[in-house]
Amino acid sequence: MSRPLQLGVLLGDDIGLEVVPQAVKVVAAAARAVDLPIAWHEFPIGRRALESTGTTLPDGTLDALEPLDGWILGPIGHREYPKIAGAINPHPILRKHFDLFANIRPAKSYRTLPSVHQGVDLVIVRENNEGFQPDRNVVAGSGEFRPTHDVTISVRVITRAASSKVARAAFELARTRRKQLAVIHKDTVFKLGCGMFAEECRAVARDYPDVAYEEIIVDTFAMRLAMKPQAYDVVVTTNMFGDILSDEAAGLVGGLGMAPALSAGPRHAMAQATHGSAPDIAGRNVANPYAMIVSAQMLLAWLGRTKGDVRASAAARAIEQAVEDTIETRTSLTPDLGGTGTTVEMGDAVAERAASRAQG
Repeated sequence: MSRPLQLGVLLGDDIGLEVVPQAVKVVAAAARAVDLPIAWHEFPIGRRALESTGTTLPDGTLDALEPLDGWILGPIGHREYPKIAGAINPHPILRKHFDLFANIRPAKSYRTLPSVHQGVDLVIVRENNEGFQPDRNVVAGSGEFRPTHDVTISVRVITRAASSKVARAAFELARTRRKQLAVIHKDTVFKLGCGMFAEECRAVARDYPDVAYEEIIVDTFAMRLAMKPQAYDVVVTTNMFGDILSDEAAGLVGGLGMAPALSAGPRHAMAQATHGSAPDIAGRNVANPYAMIVSAQMLLAWLGRTKGDVRASAAARAIEQAVEDTIETRTSLTPDLGGTGTTVEMGDAVAERAASRAQG
């Protein structure tokens, strides 16, 4: 028996306590069916950690995550944290510390679910660790500051190294799909910042002659995405543009409940759905676990590729098929998807199908 995969579990806040266990259950069911051993490690994070340890990211958590292969992070309700020193937003720290530079956000429509568009199957790859976000674009201090009461300055950071890395990750992903890549920027205005990003994407493109390549100005792309998202396969862009465009894409296929994501780096990956912690429905067993389950499926698929583990790849395919089966047959879907199922019932339905699919 080979070394078990070492996976972390960080429940997060509010509905994270409900949807993350469903993702773990589904991954565990598929893994058992393909004889893939997994060792699970749970760590406190978020409001519960704040109440028990005085901080939302307890000391030692980063060190404990370091030897793991990856982890599942539930939604973080940081906007509702009290304004005290220990109440920090953990996920930018996790992304930066582990160099999770590629934020991979799929948007996919399903025939049996209502959406603005049908036939959508695209992935936005967003640079994750620089750009306009002030909590991760400087090593000390903040990239946003107010020199006087009436002036605020926000600094955008673009580097060749980060641009090249995320471009290469997007090209590699495109090779596994329909071999199409769209680079989104606005070098007509941000001639140096977006210009550098575009230059690095063009340089990387020379190594991928098999991938169809195009560049689109961001506002034009936002319009085209709303009108004909079926035209796109893999999209790569800078941090803030990617954050906005991926939410637009999610809206076209059913909303943030249908928006999974994976943050990936050189050695680790973190499954983290795009949606927030939804305190208004927490504790009612009605939260849609789709995004969290598919985020965990993406983690398994990434581990299969990067580690050459065919069992992880097989388990990931089984989960993908199980999700599609569950949606196609409308089995135990949660109320937001037009069903009457609970969070747990939908998780059970996907887990049962994943195990069955994995066994062949």
